[in-house]
Amino acid sequence: MPKIQSQIQLFLCRFVLIFVTVLVPSSLFAQERAERTIDEIKVEAVKRAQNGMYPMIGLDPADVQEAFASIKTRDKDEWATAFMNVADRYMAEGKSLEKSDAAKANADYMRAWRIYSFGRWPIPSSPKKKESYAKAIEAFLAHAKFWDPPLEVVRIPFEGSEIIGYLRLPKNAKGPVPMVLAVNGLDSRKEDLTESFGAILPYGIGFLAIDGPGTGQCPIKASPTSERLLSKAIDYLQSRPEVDKTRIAFHGVSWGAYWGTKMAVVERDRLKAVSVQSPPTDLFFTRKFLTESLLGNREYLFDQVPALMAIFDNVNTVDDIAAMFEKMSLVNQGILGKPTTPMLIIAGVKDTQVPISDIYELMNAGDVPKEAWINPSGGHLGRQVKVWPDPIIFRKVLLPWLAHNLDVPQLPETDKKSGD
Repeated sequence: MPKIQSQIQLFLCRFVLIFVTVLVPSSLFAQERAERTIDEIKVEAVKRAQNGMYPMIGLDPADVQEAFASIKTRDKDEWATAFMNVADRYMAEGKSLEKSDAAKANADYMRAWRIYSFGRWPIPSSPKKKESYAKAIEAFLAHAKFWDPPLEVVRIPFEGSEIIGYLRLPKNAKGPVPMVLAVNGLDSRKEDLTESFGAILPYGIGFLAIDGPGTGQCPIKASPTSERLLSKAIDYLQSRPEVDKTRIAFHGVSWGAYWGTKMAVVERDRLKAVSVQSPPTDLFFTRKFLTESLLGNREYLFDQVPALMAIFDNVNTVDDIAAMFEKMSLVNQGILGKPTTPMLIIAGVKDTQVPISDIYELMNAGDVPKEAWINPSGGHLGRQVKVWPDPIIFRKVLLPWLAHNLDVPQLPETDKKSGD
C-alpha cells in the first residue's frame, strides 16, 4: 500500500479514537494566574531553547543566555536591546561573508533572524521591540536570498494599503501548481511559516505566507469581518498563471486556525482543503476561559493576554477583550455547523491555551465529515516535548495530508529513500 494511503488511514483511525476519549477534568489544567517574573522567564526560556520548544525553536541556548545576562527587569526595551546586541553580531558577520562564504553567511543571517524575532516577542509593543522586529524581517530576507527556488515578496493592494506576503513556487514545475495559503498565529509571523513551508516544495506544491489580521505586517486588525483580507489573498492566488485555481488549500496555526475554520465555510467553493492547528471556536471566547485560563497562562511563556489585546483596535482592558471575544465566537457568528470544505484538525488534549472542547465542538458541528489528529498528551498545536515537537507534526502529519487533498499522490523522492 502506498505510504500516503497508510498515512490517511492513520488519520481516520485517530479520528474514530477521539470519540471514545475521556475528557480530562478542567481542574487538572488549572493555571497559575500570575505572570512569570523575569527570573522565571529566563529559566523557562533557556529550558525551552535546550529542548527545541516554542517559542525557542531554532534558538541557540548560549545566545539566549548571553542576552539574558544584560536583562534585569521585564522592561520591553531592555529586553529587545539585549537580544538585538547578540543578533547584530551575527548580522554583521553574515554581511562580511556573503562573497567569501555563502553557507556561513546564510547560517549567520538565519541565526540573527531568530534572535531578533525573539527580541520582539510576543509582540513589538515598544520602540526597541519594533526595531527588533524590523531587523528580524531584514535578516530573514537576507537569509532567503540563498534559496532555490527563490522567495518572491508579493504586495497585494488592499483597502488603500497592501498585504505583504512571501510566495514560493516548486522548482521546474510543469503547468499550474497547487498552492497553500498559510497564516500565522498570535505571536508567530509569516517568516516562521515561510521557513517551515519550504518542506512542501518537493511535493510540487507552492505556498503564500501572510500575517493574519492584527499581527505582523497585516494592514488591518482582527474583527468579525477580517476574513475579507484572506479572501483577497485567494483572489490574488487565482490571478497568478502559475497557480492551479482548483487546488488551493489553507493552513492556519492557533489564531490562524481560527481564520482557517471560518474560511473553510465562507470560501468552501474556492478552497480544496483546510488544515488547522488548535483553532479557537467557542469556549475560548468566554470571559470565564479568559480569566481562568489565559491570564497568566504558563504554557505561554509570558504576556498572552496583552498580545491578544494588541490584535484588536481599542482593546486595552480585560473587560474590553471579553466584549470583543463575544463577537469573535464562531458560534455567535453562526459559522459553526455550516458546510465546510474538507478539513484536518490538529490539536492536543492538554492544551491550556485553546480548550479541547472547542476542537470537539468543531468536529461534531454540521454534517460534513472532518479528519483529525488529536494527541492525548499534546499541548497547544498538538505539540509534545521530544515526542511530537512542531517540526515532526508538520512533516509527518500535516504535509502528507495536504499533499493527498491537493491530489499530489506521491511523497517526495527524498522521503521515500529515507523511509519516512
